[in-house]
Amino acid sequence: SVLIGTSGSGKSTTLKMINRLVEHDSGVIRFAGEEIRSLPVLELRRRMGYAIQSIGLFPHWSVAQNIASVPQLQKWSRARIDDRIDELMALLGLEPDLRERYPHQLSGGQQQRVGVARALAADPQVLLMDEPFGALDPVTRGALQQEMTRIHRLQGRTIVLVTHDIDEALRLAEHLVLM
Repeated sequence: SVLIGTSGSGKSTTLKMINRLVEHDSGVIRFAGEEIRSLPVLELRRRMGYAIQSIGLFPHWSVAQNIASVPQLQKWSRARIDDRIDELMALLGLEPDLRERYPHQLSGGQQQRVGVARALAADPQVLLMDEPFGALDPVTRGALQQEMTRIHRLQGRTIVLVTHDIDEALRLAEHLVLM
């Protein structure tokens, strides 16, 4: 699904309400059939991946450490984490030699891919993406859009994407919400 609208229309706030970074004051938001307020916040967030335009990678952590952060919090085994890092790097077209590099050593597109890998790392049911391609050049942006379409097809993952770009919305949306 894609949320599209002008600046200030509530797209990003809606994503924040879905994962309870912001509490909603009216209406009902359901996740897997349950009203989100009935779920403990940490449990809810652990079932969601979140990728944002500003990427938000930890600058003093390697690519592998950034991707591993959520699985480590969930106490995955080291072997399982390493396998997941390899799987996601391959899925997102990140070369294995980038594994030990730091964010400042990557291009903008590579950083964005690492951010998406981190959001997918713990195998969330839903991926929330807030303008994830906004700061990228058109070629990199198109490549990442194709990757997200491929991931959606391969994994059947629910993706909620926020954008203000109508072309991007029409290209990626199965469901379009105009705000």
